[in-house]
Amino acid sequence: MTIFSKDALKDQHIIITGATGGIGWETAIACAAAGANITITGRNEDKLVTLKGKCEELSSNISVHLYSADLDAEEERESLLSGAIDEIGPVTGLVNAAGITGGGVLEDLKEDDLRKVIELNFISTVLFTQQVYRHMLVTKPEKGAIVNVSSLSGLRGTPGSSAYAGSKFALIGFTQSLAVEAAERGIQVNAVCPGYVDTKMGRDSIARKGKKFGRSYEEQLKKAQAGIPSGRISTPEEVANTIVFLLTGAAENIVGESVKISGGNVL
Repeated sequence: MTIFSKDALKDQHIIITGATGGIGWETAIACAAAGANITITGRNEDKLVTLKGKCEELSSNISVHLYSADLDAEEERESLLSGAIDEIGPVTGLVNAAGITGGGVLEDLKEDDLRKVIELNFISTVLFTQQVYRHMLVTKPEKGAIVNVSSLSGLRGTPGSSAYAGSKFALIGFTQSLAVEAAERGIQVNAVCPGYVDTKMGRDSIARKGKKFGRSYEEQLKKAQAGIPSGRISTPEEVANTIVFLLTGAAENIVGESVKISGGNVL
């Protein structure tokens, strides 16, 4: 459902990381539908090409730049930002949607898995945000916005989530700290915290939990939804619409918040 005008993000340039994932994908589409110029990045170039085409179909007045990048690598983070600026111009917004799951219960947690989750979900996100933020401080956009995609796992721990929850808790702390630094510079920083979302990552998570208890995916999904007051998991479009709302500046005094999207699962 379209809830924004076609020029709600007109003349804005938004970078979306993790654009080949479910939330990043729908965020790119929602930004394009709202009139934003966008730079999309992820590790699957074929998916990026497909997404670029879908976004361009929504408006002939926007520019879409794609760059296949591994955000763990400093040189690729630098190339992503410089290429985005060269192709479209100054960046006014950033959506950090790149992320992975991983880990397990603490006694089985492998150091390599822990480092991999923390590296992408937190360290690479912070370092790329630092680059974009420094750029914004120089270009001084009329409306600057950064939205980090955290999780309900960034607000409360669950069994088997030490690595993932740790990375998402860290992202919330980063969001709040940067928000108070950036607010006086005219840059709005917030986070969204989805629960289960109907994406590949979300479905895989439900399937893994079901397997642990000997349940099928359908059985585990039904059990999960029974514990949600709204009776269902969220859609990626719902998360994307919340992100775009935070990018539009419709509520500029929302600063450093962690917006839950969980059907009432966590209040």
